[in-house]
Amino acid sequence: MNATPRAADVNRTTRETAIALRLELDGTGHASVKTGVGFLDHMLELFARHALVDLSVECAGDLHIDAHHTTEDVGICLGKAIDQALGDRAGIRRYGHSVLPMDEALVTVAIDLGGRPYWAWNVAMPAEKIGTFDSELIADFWQAAATQARMNLHVNLHTARNTHHAAEAIFKAVARALRDAAELDPRASGIPSTKGLL
Repeated sequence: MNATPRAADVNRTTRETAIALRLELDGTGHASVKTGVGFLDHMLELFARHALVDLSVECAGDLHIDAHHTTEDVGICLGKAIDQALGDRAGIRRYGHSVLPMDEALVTVAIDLGGRPYWAWNVAMPAEKIGTFDSELIADFWQAAATQARMNLHVNLHTARNTHHAAEAIFKAVARALRDAAELDPRASGIPSTKGLL
């Protein structure tokens, strides 16, 4: 067990959003999320539950325009928090993957926490809207998070009829893959790279 808490606090204020986010990697799945965007709150709550992280998010955004800035900026803050909480990444498994069904939707996610950001998105959402939420914002969220977390993130949506199911499967699959990749490996020590640095 790691004696040092793997946690991070990120505060970000722009002319578009004001965000306070706290992440604890070795959590229990507890979430307290208030972004003003109901669907995003729902996705972040289930992300925390399936990643077994504790997550607190408060965001005041320019929702009178739309949910774009809020969604993308929360993704930026989550990515920064993941990066900070991982520290030098010593002792982690580094790689994680998940194949996750959500009724008719099927998603595959693979993650490398190797310190080089890359985002591969093979996702065609069935519909443009999930209620009032623009489904394209899910891509913006995960691109921002992957970049700031310095992780390699591949997301493939194989099948889906229901856009809510597709989005939920993506968030759950990323959560499961991240949980595996960020987990401390009891058999390993040091940086998980032959380079000696991530």
